[in-house]
Amino acid sequence: SQDPFADAGSTPAASTPLPNTINRPPRTARAEGGAALLWRFTNVKRKLAMLGVLLPLILIADIITKRWAVNVLQEEVSRPDFMGGYVPLTFALNRGAAFGISIGNDPRWFFIPVALLALGLMIVLMVRARGDDYARTISLSLVIAGALGNLIDRVRWDHGVVDFIGPIDLGFMNWPIFNVADMAISCGAVLLAISFWLEERTLKRAEMKAASAPEMGASS
Repeated sequence: SQDPFADAGSTPAASTPLPNTINRPPRTARAEGGAALLWRFTNVKRKLAMLGVLLPLILIADIITKRWAVNVLQEEVSRPDFMGGYVPLTFALNRGAAFGISIGNDPRWFFIPVALLALGLMIVLMVRARGDDYARTISLSLVIAGALGNLIDRVRWDHGVVDFIGPIDLGFMNWPIFNVADMAISCGAVLLAISFWLEERTLKRAEMKAASAPEMGASS
């Protein structure tokens, strides 16, 4: 017999969701979100660890060697017999760009904003880099440290950047005088180019593999 008190339009109580489960994401979605957050945090820690090691080491080496060049080489001007003459030391004040490239008579206030913009770009690339892309992270850390080293010289006085390594005779040309910061920038730039090339090669391989997958499925 039918219950006279039952509402014909009602649904069973078991199908009504509990208040605390309304609009709550599935447990798997919450777990995936937590894993993604942990992965990002781990990536940030890796990048900060590399930057935190390389940045002070390069800056300290750059500052100490430049101070030594000012105190010692400035009086002697040159030490051509250093390391058997293969790497002579020559004191020079560079008011231009890296390796003695000159731009204008007073380019200090041109290079300071350019250096700041370059540092901003490097930081953006560092943030976007994967934590396991060690080549990208190391290269950007080198460029950032070198750019900061030369920027300190431009900000602290108007004589320019202290250079003291070189010129080096390569047989077909004389490599211009440079410093530790220039070395970091150059090595970082080369490594950065290699990291972009490796990334592009990996993406092309992934695209070729994805394109060949449907063909293999159709043939089977």
